[in-house]
Amino acid sequence: MYAIAIVRYRRPLEEVLKVVEAHRAYLRTLKDRGVLLVSGPLEPRNGGALFLRVPNENVLESLDRVRDEDPFTKAGVAQYELLPWQPNIGAEGLDRL
Repeated sequence: MYAIAIVRYRRPLEEVLKVVEAHRAYLRTLKDRGVLLVSGPLEPRNGGALFLRVPNENVLESLDRVRDEDPFTKAGVAQYELLPWQPNIGAEGLDRL
Protein backbone atom coordinates (compact mmCIF):
# COMPACT_ATOMS: atom_id res chain seq x y z
CA MET A 1 0.00 0.00 0.00
CA TYR A 2 1.17 3.49 -0.74
CA ALA A 3 0.37 6.70 1.07
CA ILE A 4 0.83 10.41 0.71
CA ALA A 5 1.57 12.42 3.81
CA ILE A 6 1.05 16.16 3.74
CA VAL A 7 3.01 17.83 6.52
CA ARG A 8 1.83 21.32 7.47
CA TYR A 9 3.84 23.59 9.72
CA ARG A 10 2.01 24.72 12.85
CA ARG A 11 4.70 27.10 14.04
CA PRO A 12 6.73 29.87 12.35
CA LEU A 13 9.42 28.66 9.97
CA GLU A 14 12.16 29.82 12.36
CA GLU A 15 10.91 27.31 14.95
CA VAL A 16 10.51 24.54 12.37
CA LEU A 17 14.08 25.02 11.17
CA LYS A 18 15.38 24.24 14.67
CA VAL A 19 14.00 20.70 14.27
CA VAL A 20 14.62 20.18 10.55
CA GLU A 21 17.89 18.23 10.91
CA ALA A 22 16.32 15.76 13.35
CA HIS A 23 13.33 15.45 11.03
CA ARG A 24 15.58 14.75 8.02
CA ALA A 25 17.60 12.19 9.99
CA TYR A 26 14.33 10.45 10.85
CA LEU A 27 13.27 10.51 7.18
CA ARG A 28 16.60 8.93 6.20
CA THR A 29 15.85 6.02 8.56
CA LEU A 30 12.45 5.61 6.88
CA LYS A 31 14.18 5.67 3.48
CA ASP A 32 16.69 3.02 4.60
CA ARG A 33 13.78 0.80 5.74
CA GLY A 34 11.98 1.20 2.41
CA VAL A 35 9.05 3.11 3.92
CA LEU A 36 9.87 6.52 2.45
CA LEU A 37 10.18 6.70 -1.32
CA VAL A 38 10.58 10.47 -1.73
CA SER A 39 10.05 13.64 0.30
CA GLY A 40 10.56 17.37 0.17
CA PRO A 41 9.29 20.79 1.20
CA LEU A 42 6.31 22.48 -0.40
CA GLU A 43 6.62 25.77 -2.22
CA PRO A 44 5.91 28.16 -0.60
CA ARG A 45 7.71 26.72 2.44
CA ASN A 46 4.69 26.09 4.66
CA GLY A 47 5.08 22.32 4.94
CA GLY A 48 6.19 19.28 3.00
CA ALA A 49 5.07 16.03 1.42
CA LEU A 50 6.12 12.42 1.82
CA PHE A 51 5.43 9.54 -0.54
CA LEU A 52 5.35 6.33 1.49
CA ARG A 53 5.09 2.58 1.04
CA VAL A 54 3.63 0.69 3.99
CA PRO A 55 2.57 -2.94 4.53
CA ASN A 56 -0.94 -3.85 3.34
CA GLU A 57 -1.79 -5.03 6.84
CA ASN A 58 -2.39 -2.44 9.56
CA VAL A 59 -2.03 0.47 7.15
CA LEU A 60 -3.45 3.09 9.51
CA GLU A 61 -1.32 1.91 12.42
CA SER A 62 1.79 2.04 10.24
CA LEU A 63 0.98 5.57 9.09
CA ASP A 64 0.23 6.69 12.64
CA ARG A 65 3.65 5.38 13.69
CA VAL A 66 5.37 7.31 10.88
CA ARG A 67 3.64 10.48 12.08
CA ASP A 68 4.08 9.93 15.80
CA GLU A 69 7.81 9.12 15.60
CA ASP A 70 8.65 12.21 13.53
CA PRO A 71 10.59 14.85 15.50
CA PHE A 72 8.32 17.48 13.89
CA THR A 73 5.33 15.85 15.61
CA LYS A 74 7.15 15.36 18.89
CA ALA A 75 8.20 19.03 18.94
CA GLY A 76 4.70 20.17 17.99
CA VAL A 77 5.89 22.20 15.00
CA ALA A 78 3.94 20.32 12.30
CA GLN A 79 0.88 18.18 11.75
CA TYR A 80 0.33 15.34 9.31
CA GLU A 81 -2.51 14.60 6.93
CA LEU A 82 -2.19 10.89 6.08
CA LEU A 83 -3.78 9.69 2.85
CA PRO A 84 -3.63 5.95 2.06
CA TRP A 85 -3.43 5.61 -1.71
CA GLN A 86 -4.11 2.73 -4.07
CA PRO A 87 -2.56 3.72 -7.42
CA ASN A 88 -3.86 2.20 -10.63
CA ILE A 89 -2.21 3.69 -13.70
CA GLY A 90 1.57 3.47 -13.39
CA ALA A 91 1.53 1.27 -10.28
CA GLU A 92 3.98 -1.17 -11.84
CA GLY A 93 6.59 1.60 -11.96
CA LEU A 94 6.09 2.38 -8.28
CA ASP A 95 6.42 -1.25 -7.35
CA ARG A 96 9.93 -1.27 -8.83
CA LEU A 97 11.12 1.56 -6.56
